[in-house]
Amino acid sequence: MVGVDNMHGWFQRLWKSRVSLFKRFEEEGAVTKTSASSVSSTSSSPSAASSSQGKTKFEPLKPPSALSSQQRWSRKYDVLVCHSPEDSDTEEAGRLVSFLETTPGGLRCFLRHRDDSPGAAVSTELCEAMQNSHVWALLITPHFLQDEWCKYLMHQALAEGPMSHRIIPLVKNISRAQVPHELKFFFNIDLNVNPHQGYTILNQTVLNYLGELVKKSKPPDCNTESSSKGLSGCSS
Repeated sequence: MVGVDNMHGWFQRLWKSRVSLFKRFEEEGAVTKTSASSVSSTSSSPSAASSSQGKTKFEPLKPPSALSSQQRWSRKYDVLVCHSPEDSDTEEAGRLVSFLETTPGGLRCFLRHRDDSPGAAVSTELCEAMQNSHVWALLITPHFLQDEWCKYLMHQALAEGPMSHRIIPLVKNISRAQVPHELKFFFNIDLNVNPHQGYTILNQTVLNYLGELVKKSKPPDCNTESSSKGLSGCSS
């Protein structure tokens, strides 16, 4: 019996030691989970998020394009194309307008006999189209020089903005010597050799003009002006 009791006591001691060891493992696991969760919460705290966001690089916003500016949309058309009703001139003007309207950004063009209002007076239509267009492109051809309405529009353009960079002569089937005297001091675009290149130059010229409108509409830098002029302050 003594041997049995000793054996029973030995089993009890072994069982208690294993139970205590198991409890110790559980406690250590709980401590590990707690520390891990605290580390995770610290890394996801607002301060950590703000510091990580502070390292993020943001690209500066690009200024609006001249094509989407308020100055451009202040007029109905970007370009008025004036040409004679001769078939060859009408076809040339149609190719030009098709190019301008299908380029990236799509310039808005006024084309005679396409955008005229039926029943309206020719002089009224031409004058309103001029006032509603930023740039006036004159397709100077032998037939242009003979057409009364083309000459009427040319003189109206000269009266409206003689030095405003809005008049652009396009020379076709004539020499420079045949250009009207009123337009000789304007730089013109030659369509005789490479019409497509001339179309491209006109497109870029219109874009440059619209870009200048945007620049002129921006208020001057007060600090720059005051420092250059020696002024002491400026209202904000």
